[in-house]
Amino acid sequence: MTSAATAAVLDAERAAGSGAALELRGLRRTFGATTALDGLDLTVEPGELVALLGPSGCGKTTALRVLAGFERPDSGAVLVDGEDITRVPAHRRDTGMVFQSYSLFPNLDARGNVAFGLRMRKVASAERRARAEELLALVGLPDHGTHYPHQLSGGQQQRVALARALAVRPRLLLLDEPLSALDAKVRLTLREEIRRLQLELGITTVFVTHDQEEALSMADRVAVMRGGRLEQCAAPAELYARPATAFVAEFVGAMNRIPGHVGGSGEVEVLGTRLPVEGPHTDAGEVDVLIRPEGLEVAADDGGTARVVGTTFLGATTRLSIRLADGTAVKADMATHAAAELPSGTLVTVAPHARPVLVDRRAAT
Repeated sequence: MTSAATAAVLDAERAAGSGAALELRGLRRTFGATTALDGLDLTVEPGELVALLGPSGCGKTTALRVLAGFERPDSGAVLVDGEDITRVPAHRRDTGMVFQSYSLFPNLDARGNVAFGLRMRKVASAERRARAEELLALVGLPDHGTHYPHQLSGGQQQRVALARALAVRPRLLLLDEPLSALDAKVRLTLREEIRRLQLELGITTVFVTHDQEEALSMADRVAVMRGGRLEQCAAPAELYARPATAFVAEFVGAMNRIPGHVGGSGEVEVLGTRLPVEGPHTDAGEVDVLIRPEGLEVAADDGGTARVVGTTFLGATTRLSIRLADGTAVKADMATHAAAELPSGTLVTVAPHARPVLVDRRAAT
């Protein structure tokens, strides 16, 4: 397909009315004594890609299955463009879904797999074939229409699955860890392709993943879940720089817990420095101060009370493992050329950057 033809297909897709508004209201779902969703609220804007991120058992896959119609919530509602579809069967929800396991039909070639949903909707044969070929070209497989799943690589199978999900021009695209079974290089390439297509088509997308890098690099906003509830939903940069809770701070990216003390002024003293507290102030007393590795300054000091105990090369940066005087282990990131001057065994001083920090009540020992 020529670039002009591809552009025409994209124009037709956009004109088909993608970009629905989605709202999850107070979703609750239990399985026996296990609560998978505990009053989940989430709004997704038209054309937005929101990633659901969280540890195993947090409810993210259950939320996607409720959204797709494969699970029915005990209470709450799913609204698309203001319409309550909570009780609408899955096959009537106008959604496209891509699964982790591809789920292609082994007895159908790539063209047949892409056209399957259209066949179920009684679309004429010639139109099905034309649309399947358009979609295969759109996902970079214009010459693979007659290939069967066993003749395709994992990445190619996932592209066919994506084309199949898009073939029916769904209002919502749902992605259930679609890249987790692929190797790192293919995963990187395919996530870029999915994001490109999603932006070009303007289709509202909900993406479940356990991979932080995937979520932060692809999503407009990342919804971090815990125990069936939403901890925070924000743009990736905001989520990383201004986590709303200690859980989010430690789940997204690397984080140090450093002993500190909150005084009567509401400031926290940590590593000999007073800093303002981010978010709601905690009561005066002993706390853990949450500081990212790049939020620490490290300098060689023959009289220092901290010691470098290891280094990890990360390319442009190197991560130093440091043991503080009280035995606390912390990690600090610095430019590799500067870290070369601080090999293991070097005595150092460690100080936090002068910016607000999140604190958490210290766990009882």
